[in-house]
This record gives sequence, structure tokens and C-alpha cells, in this order.
Amino acid sequence: MHAESRCFDCGPVAPLHVPEHIGAEIVASVVDRIRAAAQPAQPTVPLWCPWPLPPGWTTTGVAWAGDERLGVRATAVACAGPEPLGGGPADLVFVAEEPGVGLGARFAGVPGPDAGPELAEALTEPGPGHPGHVGRAGIRVAGHPTPLWLVNSLTDRSAYAGEARGLWLYAIAWPASAGHLLAEDVELHDLVEWTPPELVYGAPSPYLHGKA
Repeated sequence: MHAESRCFDCGPVAPLHVPEHIGAEIVASVVDRIRAAAQPAQPTVPLWCPWPLPPGWTTTGVAWAGDERLGVRATAVACAGPEPLGGGPADLVFVAEEPGVGLGARFAGVPGPDAGPELAEALTEPGPGHPGHVGRAGIRVAGHPTPLWLVNSLTDRSAYAGEARGLWLYAIAWPASAGHLLAEDVELHDLVEWTPPELVYGAPSPYLHGKA
């Protein structure tokens, strides 16, 4: 018997909670959960959502990982809209998590709890113009320029990872070419601080509900 949730491969894990539907009341309930679980000595895990949303995009889901004992240790926000290169629909999932949770790695489809080793390698690799150069995405997070580095992922998606507010930040895009959206003027806003009443909601994300 164990007091925590466990994975056969990874050992103890923070259980993932994904509301079946999405809407203003669902987002409000998750925000209330995050605020209620906040610890004085620890940063509140943000709900990073693009705002304003890119043209034609909607918010398609929210999720959080944790339990009553540990509190909220990771969050995810899903969005969907037209693929930036004109190839059809696209999906994005933004994950904020404490070190060692592994939610971002799960959506990226890579082993291990986080992207630390890959980012260490990316930070020491050759610069632009070298054949070994690894590109990065530059977005704004709560008004601050924030680099995200491309990490290995399954071939049907692209995944970027970085840091914001002392926590891991992941952006995972389906299909892989949808990652080009992060090269545009994208700004992430924390829904825990304020949820825009104009936020548009779409059909629930299949990637939050097990397709990833």
C-alpha cells in the first residue's frame, strides 16, 4: 500500500485531473483550486494561456496535477485553431510545473521527469549558422521575453521547454509544424491572476483527454 499515486514505470506521480468540459465556470473552479492549494513559501503554479488569443483560436481545456496532500504541482492549458502554415487545424498545450513532475515530458512524449539534461545541452550547442544549431522560440510570458528551446519529442508534434517564474514551462504543438505559431507575437497570461471575460472556448482538447 502507498499513500501516493504511482506509475508502474516512474514510481510516485502527481495524479492528473482533467475536467470533462471547458468553459468559464470550469476555468474558475480550477483557479479556485490553485489558489486554495497555494503554499506561503512556494510560488503559485500559473495557468499560462495565450492572451490575446491568436485569430481564430479558442481555449479547449485546462488540467492540474497534484492532490490534497501535495497541492497543485503542475497545470496545463490547451488551445486550438488554424495551423499557421495553412495545413489545417492545430493544437497547443502549455504546461507549467514544478521540477520532477513530468507532465510536460508526458505531453511531449519523451522519457524522464523534465527537460533539464536536454536544455543543458542546448545552451552549450553551436550558435546560429552552425549545422548543429538548435532553434529556439521567443515568446512573452507575463510581459517578459522568455526563450523556449526545442526538445526531442515524438514526430507528430513539436515541443519547446524553458523556465518562467522558477517553474518549467512547456509548449507542445500538434502537428509538428504548428510550432511555428511560437515564432509569432505570442504572449502568455496567467489565468490565476485574472481570467479575461472575453476568453473564447471550443470543443474539449483530445490531447488533454488521452490522445497525447
